[in-house]
Amino acid sequence: MNILILQGSPRANGNTAWMAEEFKKAAEAAGHKVTLVNVARKKIAGCLACEYCHGKGEGACVQKDDMQEIYPLLAEAEVLVLASPIYYFTLSAQIQAPIQRFYSMMKPANVKKTALLLSSYSPDVYDAAIAEYKLIAGFCGYEDTGIVTAKLDEQKTDETKQKVIDLVAKL
Repeated sequence: MNILILQGSPRANGNTAWMAEEFKKAAEAAGHKVTLVNVARKKIAGCLACEYCHGKGEGACVQKDDMQEIYPLLAEAEVLVLASPIYYFTLSAQIQAPIQRFYSMMKPANVKKTALLLSSYSPDVYDAAIAEYKLIAGFCGYEDTGIVTAKLDEQKTDETKQKVIDLVAKL
């Protein structure tokens, strides 16, 4: 399967980045083609709600930023993995911008399955991010293959790594 991981943490060696990299390693070891993009390092603006994409743009966004690199990857992906830290009870702003920009294509057409990787220092802060993820997956008709969360004492542990590996096995 062709897997696209959108990693939304600005911390290059942080906990979310670690989870995304472990997912990538496990998926590649299982024979999948994996592209991991750190969207936090990209210049991607949020949706302008200008409707250019649904008019003159014929599905293309009027904004010409680093999202142009992501659109072809989304078009090819069969599995979409979102990886985000929780900074204030929801997905990071860095991953929210590309998610909002899916609007121009309404939904990535070839994606069939999704997964979610979340990290936080606190144990009880995942509900809003999980709810948003489930709304997106449901709206798009994607199969939710699972969610792995890692609070402070679970980060970069063998136990969390195994949860990520088990998630890959569900693909």
